[in-house]
Amino acid sequence: MPLKPTDMLPIGELARRTGIAVSAIRYYEEQGLVSPGRNAGGQRRFLRSDLRRLSFILIAQQFGFTLPQIRQVLDRLPNGRTPNKADWTRISGDFRAELDRKIETLNELRDRLDKCVGCGCLSLTDCTLYNPQDRVAGKGAGPRYLMGDKPETS
Repeated sequence: MPLKPTDMLPIGELARRTGIAVSAIRYYEEQGLVSPGRNAGGQRRFLRSDLRRLSFILIAQQFGFTLPQIRQVLDRLPNGRTPNKADWTRISGDFRAELDRKIETLNELRDRLDKCVGCGCLSLTDCTLYNPQDRVAGKGAGPRYLMGDKPETS
């Protein structure tokens, strides 16, 4: 069934309805997250389903997902139709494990910082930020113990 002109939204209307700047929508287009058509005058026209896609992008970014991660999920959706309940159920399942991991990490960080703030760094042997002689540099950048690496016992 061919689309009617009323099924398509100009970029300004999409921006108004999603609260996303026109420049950001163009950027998402460059990143392959939305794929507008063009009218006879060459102006972008978006499917109404792009309202949901863009809303999903905003929410996923707020949860800390990167645009490449979001693109990977959206690439599995069929183009040209509004995602259905099964699509969104699959997407939420894909994100659930990652969100659970992030929640666990945030809980650990909160608990460690509660202990750290009160210690005054008087017990450096127990400190998750302390790294004498840069012993954990080989495990990667950042505060490795605070990020979950365990100190090696000597």
